[in-house]
Amino acid sequence: MLLFWWVVAGALAVLDWYAVAAARPRLESAAKPATMVALVGAAVALGAPDAGAGRWLLAALVLGLVGDVLLLGDSEPRFLGGLGAFLVGHLGYLVAFVVLGLDRPVWALVGAAAVALALGPASRVLTATAREGGLALAGPVAAYVVVLGAMVVAAWATGQVLAGLGATVFLASDTTLALNRFVAPRRWAPVLVMVTYHLGQALIVLGVLRS
Repeated sequence: MLLFWWVVAGALAVLDWYAVAAARPRLESAAKPATMVALVGAAVALGAPDAGAGRWLLAALVLGLVGDVLLLGDSEPRFLGGLGAFLVGHLGYLVAFVVLGLDRPVWALVGAAAVALALGPASRVLTATAREGGLALAGPVAAYVVVLGAMVVAAWATGQVLAGLGATVFLASDTTLALNRFVAPRRWAPVLVMVTYHLGQALIVLGVLRS
């Protein structure tokens, strides 16, 4: 069953990347959430329900699924809803990492370095969101940046390299998404966002559950 879920998740992810690249929204609306459902299945097959960290991981994945569905729309309310779902989901990941144990504080410096590199793009995004929607938009985005950064640092502090890499790739995905939406749209950005998003989620699952 474990192999089945990983194969299905991988196939659906590739299908979603194709849908994004080919601008086929109906296919994307099916493949995008289905990928997360399969990833939840893989996490369950790996034993997530049997451990405290695993249960928090599952909660974060489900919130990611909710966020994916909301972000299939382009309106600001749906964006803020998706942002909120992912923000709470990152808190779920953060708790999962705390449950695992932040036993490698030196490794947290790797996460801090990744967050520091993202601060430049983040400042551009915050400036753009403040200009576009004022505090009502920039405030939630700023809160999201803080929670995401804390999640990345905590992931590395566990000493689980796969979890740290996954969190960092997730950071890269969200940074690309925000720059593309608010600062400078790029044709290649949506596909890169999804590839790094799925890779980041999968690495976090493996990093948390292999421990």
